[in-house]
Formats: sequence, C-alpha cells, structure tokens
Amino acid sequence: MSDAPKPRKTRAARTDRPAGEDAPARKPVSALTGRLHKLGIYNDADMLLHLPMRYEDETRVVSIREAAPGLPAQIEAEVEHSEITFKPRRQLVAKLRDDSGVIYLRFLNFYPAMQKLLEPGRRVRAFGEVRSGFWGEEMIHPRVLAVTEGEALPQSLTPIYPSTAGLAQAALRKLVLRAFERSSLVDFLPEALRKSLRLAGWERSLRFLHQPPPEASQAALEERSHPAWRRVKFDELLTQQIQLRRAYIERRAHAAASLPAQGRLPAQLIAALPFALTGAQARAVDEIARDLAQAYPMQRLLQGDVGSGKTIVAALAMLQAAENGLQAALMAPTEILAEQHYRKLDQWLTPLGIGVAWLSGSQKKKERAAMLEKIASGKALLAVGTHALIEDTVGLEKLGLAVVDEQHRFGVRQRLALREKVAGRLPHMLMMSATPIPRTLAMSYMADLDVSVLDELPPGRTPIVTKLVADSRREEVIERVRDACREGRQAYWVCPLIEESETLQLQTAVETYETLAAELAELRVGLVHGRLKPAEKAEVMEAFLRNETQVLVATTVIEVGVDVPNASLMVIEHAERFGLAQLHQLRGRVGRGAAASTCVLVYAQPLSQNGRERLKAIFETTDGFEIARRDLQLRGPGEFIGARQSGVPLLRYADLEADVDLIEVAKQAAEELQARYPEAADALLRRWYGGRAELLKA
Repeated sequence: MSDAPKPRKTRAARTDRPAGEDAPARKPVSALTGRLHKLGIYNDADMLLHLPMRYEDETRVVSIREAAPGLPAQIEAEVEHSEITFKPRRQLVAKLRDDSGVIYLRFLNFYPAMQKLLEPGRRVRAFGEVRSGFWGEEMIHPRVLAVTEGEALPQSLTPIYPSTAGLAQAALRKLVLRAFERSSLVDFLPEALRKSLRLAGWERSLRFLHQPPPEASQAALEERSHPAWRRVKFDELLTQQIQLRRAYIERRAHAAASLPAQGRLPAQLIAALPFALTGAQARAVDEIARDLAQAYPMQRLLQGDVGSGKTIVAALAMLQAAENGLQAALMAPTEILAEQHYRKLDQWLTPLGIGVAWLSGSQKKKERAAMLEKIASGKALLAVGTHALIEDTVGLEKLGLAVVDEQHRFGVRQRLALREKVAGRLPHMLMMSATPIPRTLAMSYMADLDVSVLDELPPGRTPIVTKLVADSRREEVIERVRDACREGRQAYWVCPLIEESETLQLQTAVETYETLAAELAELRVGLVHGRLKPAEKAEVMEAFLRNETQVLVATTVIEVGVDVPNASLMVIEHAERFGLAQLHQLRGRVGRGAAASTCVLVYAQPLSQNGRERLKAIFETTDGFEIARRDLQLRGPGEFIGARQSGVPLLRYADLEADVDLIEVAKQAAEELQARYPEAADALLRRWYGGRAELLKA
C-alpha cells in the first residue's frame, strides 16, 4: 500500500490539507478546538504527546529520472503545461519537466487555488509515489509546494500525525511547534533513576520524535524501537502504574467490615463435597480469607481457565461473610449463568442452614416480592442474580461481600451500584473471570487489584480434542453427532446468528435446528437463544440437563457457566466468525465428565488471515493462558479489561508484548516515585492525563 498522501489533501501553497477547506489559520477557533478534542487533545501537553505515526523524507530532492516507481519521492521541477481534462472524468493534469525528464501530476479533486499553483512557468516541489500512467510516469494527488530556485530544504523528516476530517497535517505541525514554544519540558524523572535505567532525556526524546533528523532510521522510528520511543513508552507505563497504585492505596483508606475466618461452615461444606479442592483452589481460598479479615475492602480478581472451579472458591468466601452475620451477593451477566449459580449454591448451602435468594428480571411479581422480603429481613444471607440485584428495590444494607462473575461484562456503574447498597462502608469485592488475563495485561491494567489464579484443573476433567472441519463436510459432522448420542452422550451445536442475515449469510440457529431435527429424527433436538423468554430458556436447558434432549442447538447464550457433564461433543458453526476467547469458552462446555470429549470447529472458506490465526491458536492449545496471550496479540487489551476501563486509558504507545521489560521497570519506579518524589508523580499524572487522572472507580 502506498505511503503517498491520499486524495483530497489539497491547498493553495502546499497541498496537504483536505480539499475544499479554508487554510487552518482562518478556521473558527471552535471548529479547530472541536477537531482537536476528537483526537484527545485538550492542551499543549496533549499536543506534544500526539506523536507521529510515520514520516516522509522531504529533506532531499531527486531528479525525475531517479524517482523509483512504487516508492515515495520528492522532485523539484518547472510546470510546463497544465489543463483540466474530462476523460475519463474531470481532473487537473500538470506536466512538469526538469533536466532529466518529464512527469505528470494528476488531481481528481482540486480547487482554483490548485490550478493557480500549477500555472505554467511555476517552480514546485512535489512529494508522492511515482507510478506508470496513461501519459507516462505520474504522481496522483502528490503534496505540492511552490518554491524558488535554490530554496532551502527542510532539516528534519516530515511527521505524519493521526488526524481527523478537516484537520490538515500542516495545521497539526504548526500547533506542535507552538506547543513547544509555550511548554516547560521539565524532566520529572529523577536524574539518578533516569541514568540507572539508561533512558534518554524527556525534551530531547519529544523533539526527536516530532522532528527527526534526516539520518534517523525511519524503520526504528516507525517500529517504535528508537531510544526516544523507549523513553516515551516508559513514561506512559510509569504514569499508568502511578495512577493504578494510587487507586489501590485510596481503596485501602476506605472502611469495610472485618470478616475474620471462623472456619466452621467452610469446613462443613468442604467435608460434604464429592471432590477435594485442588492446591490452587486451597491457595485462593486462603488469600481471600485473609483479605476478608481486614478492615479495608478487598478488591481481588479470581481468574482461572474454564472448569478450574471458581464457584466453590466464591462459595467458601460467601460462607465467611455469613459466619460473621453479613450478607453476600453474587451477580452474573446472564440469566442462565445466574440461575445455574443459584441452583449450585442452594444445593451446597441450604443443608448448612444458609438461606439463598434468587433474583432475575423475568420473575413473577409474587415470587420476586418473596425473595425481596427474604433478602431485606436477613433470612437469606446469600443473594444470587443478574443486574436485577442492583435495582433500588433490592435492600442489601447488610452486604459484606459482593461477587461479580465474568467481571469484564459489567460496567463501572453497575459494580458501583452493588457497592452503594451499603451506607458508611464498602463491601468486599471479589471479581471472577474465566478468561485468563495474560501476565503482561494483569501487570499493566490490573495492577490496582490483588489477583488469585486457579492454574490447575480439578481431577477427572478429560482433555478436549479439537478438530477443524470445512463446512463442505457437514454431513460427516451430523453423523458424528448421531454416533455420540447413540452412545448415550449429548451434543451442542452452536451458531452465531438467530435469524437469516442477507449480508453475512451465515447458517442460522433456527435453520440449523430445523435441519438437525429432520436429519436426526430418532433424537430429540432442542433450541435455545437470547430471544426466548427466560421461562422457555430455562425449560429447554433443564430438558438438556436431564438428557431428555440429546442435541442442543444454541447461540452464544451458552458461552459461560452451562454445566452438563454428559455433553461430550461441541460443534461450532462458522467458527471463523467467533473471537478466540469466545471459542475457548464454548469449547469449555464439554469435557466436564469422564467421557472423552471433542470440539468440532466448522469453518467456511476462504478464511481471512485473522480467522486462520484464531483457528490455528484454538487448534494448537487448550491452555487458557496461552490462548489469552495470543488473543491479546490479535485483538489488543480492550476485550479482556472490558467496561472496567472507563477509567484506565488504553496504552497509546507501549506494547504489552514488545515492552514487557518496561512494564516491570515502570512498576518498580512507580513505587519509588510515590514514596520519594510525590511531586514528580503528580506532575507526570498532569502531563499524561491532564484533568482526567481520577479514573479508576471500580
């Protein structure tokens, strides 16, 4: 793809502003300000941190003959002829000549000022990509500048900044220069620390990135491996770590009920379980128990792969709250998952004399009223539900522990609403995620949390074999489903859409259900999707759990939490359309019993490069942490951290894979700055976040 400027970047004296716009100096201040705000630029510090995405070399001129086809080049020549032609469409064509030859400039979008700039006899410099055209060598929509013979060339590479409609590169360059003139570029890193880390100076690094000398390596600049980039990335990571550390300290300044471990009820539950805790589960239980005993609110993330046993760890934590006379609430993102948690907790805890209440948006008025009374009176020390738990009518004044499952699916406000049920103190918070968070991501974005990791699966979980099958072999897959069910097993068949889509033309859940019901007439086939009423959904799931239905056709509503040990076969339709983490979650619905389990990924061809990478990753490993690492490479951090980060800004420049060494160092340096140089820490927060530093709330 060409690095040459794209069309519609024309202007009178220099053609790198959007066609049809006035010169930047004539723009109303409000319009310019609004466009800068779109780029996240509110002040001079933001302007200087708006760094180039690439560079163009206008520090030298080549003759027309020397300009290599397919590469950007700058020529200087005289306009010999220019005219507007109308074949095949209206365009401005100018013929330029130097001592070595002739080249044509073509503009499909142009204005009278461009015609004037390219009048015969004018001397101009043109920067663009040379290509072969109808008349010979040509440049399409090059950047053009009127010059006099012998006029000096720029002394630095030309930066190309991320921009937005109506904001020209020339305007951004001028704004950067003005910001340099007005700004104090104090280096807030203590000299001893900077030298020990072998980091370049702050002002020198910024000036270098905005105005690199001609001899600078463009590859090192654009790959962000240059020492100047290293300094900027370090400061970005350092500032993030300072903010996260402060959020961590601030939370500990709040009061919470101390819930010391008494051990009686947890011991009774463990003794009644048909399985023993894994070493990882026992370790997590101890870590959480210690946190709950403190007089400040726990803020812990419990992460573990699919089937690693997070629910029993949460149950033991909730029992610790109950033993201290306080309530616990567990909030899950879907009704299927929330109801499954309720059934399991009710089965485990009711025999211990602990009442469990259940709340969902679909409950009938009478049942809901009974549950609300049970919670408000304290008869139910445990409440389980969906978003219904955070409604104003739900009284949880005695809430001691809030557990949020699949935490990345909830927003900051939703988690805050659960906390605000208690007056005068904060409840302890345990967040759970079945999407393992890569180590670098946890270090960078979750540094304000304590983390417990379940890194071993309970015994008895059978390995899942993953197979890739082209959709042309659908009949073989159906036969495989028939064979599994004849052996007494059950199967899922997952589709990405509920109804026909002309644009995507994917196999739909409804159509697949009808096809399988006809093809597998000797079996009972069920259908579940998000548009079913909750009661219907529950009825379908209950029938599948009891093996009254052998094949369950579903959308991703079954992605999390569904636990049917007898299901040993998972078929995922159009697997190339799913995200990597989602594929791993769906695969985890099987392999929950003693029978050998298989996940068949049915894909349509041709595969995109990204689709191929996802399927390759899911085929090669069942390790959730390795899958999370690859998912981070493919998609970036947004999917993992979810809505929690209405606070923490995503990193603009540091790379979680390439710069892992800097994350480690930044974490240590943040503690040193906080302890010894708090003013420098404050200044860094102002520089990077401005008035947006109060970010982490939940």
